[in-house]
Amino acid sequence: MIQNNLLAQRRAGLLLHPTSLPGSYKGGDIGPEAYRFIDFMADSGCSVWQMLPLGPTHTDGSPYQCLSVNAGNPNLISLDWLADRKWLDLSVISIDKDSVAFRSNCLKVAFSTFVERNDQQTILKLNDFTQQHASWLDDFALYMVLRNIHGDVAWNEWPKALIYRENKALKDVELNYAQQIAQIKFEQFVFFSQWNELRDYAHGKGVKLFGDMPIFVSFDSSDVWANRDNFLMDKAGHCEFVAGVPPDAFSDLGQRWGNPVYDWDFLESTQFEWWVQRFATQLELFDLIRVDHFRGFEACWYIPATEENAIKGEWVSSPGEALLKVLNKNFKSLPLVAEDLGVITDKVIKLRKKFNLPGMKILQFAFDGDSRNLYLPHHHENSCVVYTGTHDNNTTLGWYAGLDDNSRSFLHRYLGVDRNDSLDMPWVINRMALASVANLCMLPMQDILGLDASHCMNKPGTTEGNWEWRFNWDQLWPELSSDLRTLNWVYDRIAS
Repeated sequence: MIQNNLLAQRRAGLLLHPTSLPGSYKGGDIGPEAYRFIDFMADSGCSVWQMLPLGPTHTDGSPYQCLSVNAGNPNLISLDWLADRKWLDLSVISIDKDSVAFRSNCLKVAFSTFVERNDQQTILKLNDFTQQHASWLDDFALYMVLRNIHGDVAWNEWPKALIYRENKALKDVELNYAQQIAQIKFEQFVFFSQWNELRDYAHGKGVKLFGDMPIFVSFDSSDVWANRDNFLMDKAGHCEFVAGVPPDAFSDLGQRWGNPVYDWDFLESTQFEWWVQRFATQLELFDLIRVDHFRGFEACWYIPATEENAIKGEWVSSPGEALLKVLNKNFKSLPLVAEDLGVITDKVIKLRKKFNLPGMKILQFAFDGDSRNLYLPHHHENSCVVYTGTHDNNTTLGWYAGLDDNSRSFLHRYLGVDRNDSLDMPWVINRMALASVANLCMLPMQDILGLDASHCMNKPGTTEGNWEWRFNWDQLWPELSSDLRTLNWVYDRIAS
């Protein structure tokens, strides 16, 4: 069985999505500020940068419901990089740089300049890229153009000939919109080129990149439109079931995510070809990958599509063991972390352990007053990843402020301090995470900066104001990197 060499030694890392980086434009990107962040990490003794999925999002900005599981988000493209290559003159762009349309307008100008320059060496690189990624890129480019033509509605609302992918209809679009299709492919070429440069820089600084892969994909995506046989739906896109999770202590109605569920029998008959290709793309981007909702590899909660909530549903088994065996055969290294939060069965634990996959421990989940709580540090193990919280949690400062008396009292007793003592929050929890025997410790940037609940990245169950948080360099005190490096040294987390 493939071992996860990245987690064979103690490391610390930071959790921050690129959109949360500072910068001059709307939303952070993978330009100069990303390089500065890597420098900060290296100076701090942090060697793993974790982020959320990088795919192109819908208008809500959620990276967990992307238009493609393979493509990069063009909004993350560095405009400064384009300007450095003389493909873009930012001084002549008349659109407000804080507007939604600013980046897309800049990318159109850059592509037009690229075509005019007719740089044969770069054109060859572009052609190599499009051929290498044709298995997903051709459909994605066509999908994005069609979606734009039809006012950004989902594919099942397009004309029937396009819904059913009739050959003549698709050929007509390829002919009539060749320039727009080429534009989309150019953007992906630029994104991957920039990302490869950033990854090389990170590796040169001793920093590894840690990505995130949701198990399910958005219905409104090129993946579903182009690969309907992979999902339990008819050719018109009608689903009998959708994905989610049943009611639990946090939700009386459960969670109805609405994603199409997989036709696992069909996928298994293809030797999971689609999954292999998907992992190949992610491993091109990342050194380590978190599998979001790992439980879905053992069983998925099938909700009748007609239901408005997740109460009525059933667990249906998934061939996770067969899939992971195929993935292990196809890749020399399969550096995965299983997101195993929530209610996890013995079967899920057995599957995770069979493939030597580390799970997750969240300290914000630990202090419910039960000393047997598996999230408490004394129950941790080397082969797990410890977090203070994740992108779906409150900041640790906000979490502590909202604790009930029982949880607060238990936390103080755990720390061996009087319940009335003032705690150095969030650093007392940051230190607890760093001191854990877990080989990898991940700290959200909000907890490094000591920020309150107003700085959350996402509030599950809400649809407004998420995914927009950004930090600025003025929030870092001058000694932060040296202070953090000292802590990483104390807890033996400076990777060699």
